[in-house]
Order: sequence, then structure tokens, then C-alpha cells
Amino acid sequence: MVRNIWGRGVYVSIFGLACVVLSGCGSGGSQLTNTPVQSGASSNWLGNELGTRVLDASGAYLRWPKQNSTAPSWMLPEAKTEDLLYISNVYTVTVYSYPKGKHVGTLKGFYRPLGECSDEAGDVFIADGGDSILEYAHGGKKPIQTLTLSGYGAQSCAVDPTTGNLAVTWDDNFTKGYVAVYKNASGNPTLYTNGDMLFSFCGYDPAGSLYVDGTSSKGNEFLFAELPEGSGTMQTITLDQSFQHWGAVQWDGKYVAVTDNEVNTMYRFTISGSSGTLEGTVDLGGAQPLYQLVIDGKKVVGADDLSNAAWYWDYPAGGSPVKSITEDVFHPFGATISKAPK
Repeated sequence: MVRNIWGRGVYVSIFGLACVVLSGCGSGGSQLTNTPVQSGASSNWLGNELGTRVLDASGAYLRWPKQNSTAPSWMLPEAKTEDLLYISNVYTVTVYSYPKGKHVGTLKGFYRPLGECSDEAGDVFIADGGDSILEYAHGGKKPIQTLTLSGYGAQSCAVDPTTGNLAVTWDDNFTKGYVAVYKNASGNPTLYTNGDMLFSFCGYDPAGSLYVDGTSSKGNEFLFAELPEGSGTMQTITLDQSFQHWGAVQWDGKYVAVTDNEVNTMYRFTISGSSGTLEGTVDLGGAQPLYQLVIDGKKVVGADDLSNAAWYWDYPAGGSPVKSITEDVFHPFGATISKAPK
């Protein structure tokens, strides 16, 4: 049996009685170590999905083990001249020509690749689940830069189209959430918080305002926030739509789109002041469940965990998928599209 659940910084796969999980650990707590999986781990749950950690039979926190760190990455020469789709899997990031979907490369050596984003130059940023964000040139097979955070929990990222700044969501031992913003995607970040909010996914609009979803460290309620362009303070936004399992946040060309992973639906909002008004819904049929999505004009591409696939849908029509990629896709989490440099 395979079961995958995404909460705040949690990714769980259960194969029979074996269970492994990626759990964040910040500077305020002790670092987690690789712990052997013991019988009975699959039934020893704490809490209720979001904000949950998993214990093994001895009471120790489990952590996703690092694998394939010495295996070589590869990339076909043609990749540098094509638009590319990057999909983060359990241990690898697989790369495909876009929109055709030909497998043109595989990046290896990660701790646990999660959320991804790309900038206007085609560079791709990968939140590696622990304390680092890796940057790859378009079609490159080695990182050109590694950015670090103080602690574990790097989960998702977004690039400001107006400045090139890089935003990364992370948390400190599930007690304090942060958005780290790296000026020009380099150096040391400026940290932003919003009360007791733990941040999940983030996305910029064309004006440079950052939108982030997540939950409270004290419960499982859905929270949404904005870091307005030019502001140094985050503010809570109230959306007129309930969420069960919040996911990707994307600007779709007209609205801010927020995904509910439980029902595989995208909700499109107009944001005004401290409120968000629902303008439409997009049903993403066939998914089970989706994590990160990327909108590209009249298409949306999502990483579908249990189906081991990346799906394409028409946007905003939604409905049944119009294309799938399954080659070397294994319990994917993140998706981003990198445009070939002109």
C-alpha cells in the first residue's frame, strides 16, 4: 500500500509497515537524524495530517533518507534550446521538453526536492526540503548556486517578475513560519512572518505582490496572506472560499489561483485590501492528489503524486487532462516551466 499525505512540510509514503517522512527542523530545535524504520510506524500518527509528524515505534521522528547523492545527473544537449518542464520526484528532478514531454534529463543528488520555480532567464530554483535552495541554469545539470536557510523546511519558492527577488517558504520546527526573500536571488535573505502562520506555497503577481497560503501552528485552519509590493509587513487576507488541503498559489494572468489538493480544484480570486473574492473555479479531473501546479497561458501542468504522472489541462476550462507524462515520474511534488533563453 502506498499513501502520500502533504501537510505542513510533511511528505509520507507507507509501503506495508514501512514509513518514511520528510520533517523540517529549524534552528530552534535539535536536528533530526536518519532513523531506521521500525514495524508499527505506519499506525503511530500524531494529530491530523496538517502540521503532523510521524514517529517510529521507538518514539523517534522519522526523516526521509538521502539517496543517490553520488549518481550522475544527465541532460541532452538539445535541452538548452527547448522550453523545459521540471518535475521534482522523491529523490530526483526529471526534465522534459515542453510541451511535447520528451524526457531530456535527470538531476540527482538531492536530499528531497520539493517546490520549484523559475525566473525570466530560464534559471530554475529547487527547494531541497532541508536547508538549501539549488539554482540550475536552463538545461544545466549542475547547480550554479546554492542558497541556504537556518534550519530545515525549505518547501516552495517564487520569483518576483519585477525585481528578480526569490521568495522561499520554510518553518522553524513547525512552531514559526517564515518567508525568506533573497534580493536578486542571492546573498542572505530578509525574513517575514505573519503571526503564528506556517507557510506552504507562494506566488507573485505581475506587480510584485507575494501571496502565500498555509495554516496556523496552533491548528489546521486555512490561512492566506499577502506581502504587498514595497511593503515590509505581511497581512492576512480573508478568502470567501473554504479549503480542505491548500496547495499551489499562482498568478493566472488575471486572478490569483489557489489549489485545494483534496478536491483537485483551483479557485480564482480577485484580491482587494484584506479580502479575496471568488471569481471562478477550475476542476482538474483525474488527479489524486495534485501538489504544485504551474500555469502557462491556456495550459496548467500539475504533479500528481499517486498517479506517478504530470498532467496537462486546458486552462481555465479544466475537466479531463489532455496530456500526461509518466516516464521516470515517481511520486512527484513540484512542477515548473523554464523558457529557453532568447
